[in-house]
Amino acid sequence: MYHEALNRSAGFQPALFTHAARAGWRPALRTSLVICLLAAPAVAAPRVYSLDQCADQYVLALSPRAAIVGLSRRAANRDAYLAAEAGDLPRRRATTEAVLGARPDVVVRYWGGDDRLAADLGRRGIRVVKIADATDFAGVRNNIIRVAAALGRPAAGAGLIGRMDGQLAAASGAGRGARALYLTTGGYTAGPDTLVDAMMSAAGLNNLAAGRGFHPVRLESLVLRPPSAMVLGFFDGALDGFQRWSLGRHQVLRRVADGRTLVSLPGAILGCPAWFAADGAARIARAVR
Repeated sequence: MYHEALNRSAGFQPALFTHAARAGWRPALRTSLVICLLAAPAVAAPRVYSLDQCADQYVLALSPRAAIVGLSRRAANRDAYLAAEAGDLPRRRATTEAVLGARPDVVVRYWGGDDRLAADLGRRGIRVVKIADATDFAGVRNNIIRVAAALGRPAAGAGLIGRMDGQLAAASGAGRGARALYLTTGGYTAGPDTLVDAMMSAAGLNNLAAGRGFHPVRLESLVLRPPSAMVLGFFDGALDGFQRWSLGRHQVLRRVADGRTLVSLPGAILGCPAWFAADGAARIARAVR
């Protein structure tokens, strides 16, 4: 009542005020909303913990460094693709106690830890994201999308996929159907249903390996029926004590490989089903061209 009397005494016209106010407030209201949105704090990235070397690569590529509360003990090893990015980030063990002590929101794993650890963390409200053992680049894309979504970084994941697809497009058809055999220093080859086979196919090579998956190659068969071309893997010195006594060190094999090797792929791009498998296709393509 007081406000109504005051308005009448001042000759106030409510209808005129309402029209004028709407016209005058709209630009100001829009400006205020924009300022509030810009000033609002960004949603914090989830605290993330990696359980193994492969998971390290995903975490380092997708998560802000400030949100990384733990990497594996192998994060800076020479066969880690992003070893240089690990820097002084904390290295931790794949145990329940170590994970809980770091208080992560998300844990990423490929082979690190075990299913009991993952189940235990899940019961405690910690999300565990598993990197699948992809055997083709479609599987790699799914891995990237899944981990990026869990870390709240879909745009960063799209960037990795774009880079990978660009490399695959550039490598396409380079080998023109040439036949080649893949061989590791441990004496294994890779047939269909492996990411190595996908790399070779992406670069236009036909894989000479007969069986599916990974399986050993007999030295005698390499000597008696040497392949016309070879793609080597893990011959870059990233070897453990057992491998130093393996087929890859045999002088006869070295003579077979001499003059037949198209490219030697480093362990850093072979040990994880990730976007940098496209680096392997790109290296093969450059070699055959």
